[in-house]
Amino acid sequence: MAGIKTLIAGAADYFPGFVRRPAPRFVTESGKRVYGIVAEFGETPAMYHAAEKVRDAGYSRWDVFSPFPVHGMEKAMGIKTTKLPLIAGGAAITGVAFAAFLQWITSDYLYPMVVQGKPYGAWEPFVPIMFELGVLFTAFACLFGMLALNGLPRFHHPLFSHERFYRVSNDRFVIAIEAEDPNFDPDKTRALLEKVGGSHITIIEEED
Repeated sequence: MAGIKTLIAGAADYFPGFVRRPAPRFVTESGKRVYGIVAEFGETPAMYHAAEKVRDAGYSRWDVFSPFPVHGMEKAMGIKTTKLPLIAGGAAITGVAFAAFLQWITSDYLYPMVVQGKPYGAWEPFVPIMFELGVLFTAFACLFGMLALNGLPRFHHPLFSHERFYRVSNDRFVIAIEAEDPNFDPDKTRALLEKVGGSHITIIEEED
């Protein structure tokens, strides 16, 4: 059920005028949807160890923002291996199979013709097109799969409404935990971020 809600929410981000977003889990006193909660850190080690604590607390929908790449952050966050290679492999197999089927049904069934003395449906002449479609399907799958897995394109993000978030491109590190996370609770999550050394902890509202 949670997976279906995640898919609906993702589709609503892509097509806000056509897909209705699920009801929010939390709202502010003004009635606005809560996107999540953010905390700032002034140093790389503090942010790194805080990420480990958030990971160990069982949160799954959260992210870290920093002015530069931090070595080992994927391990600290517990990020699993991307599914993009599986998508690419499936697309490659689909492309090769589609090319082989299309050429076979054309040359062996619809329009049987002897070419260069080869029997009907000989697979050797199919190889170039099988290769080309395998590469083509894989390229498009990698592009659109990467965009989908990253939730892109998204022309506006709720964090952009938080003025202090812009310092993440300069001298601040930010951890953002989303309200859609099953373990999210405004009070408990704030207490966790305070415990790990976060400052300027803020609830982020989201415009519907």
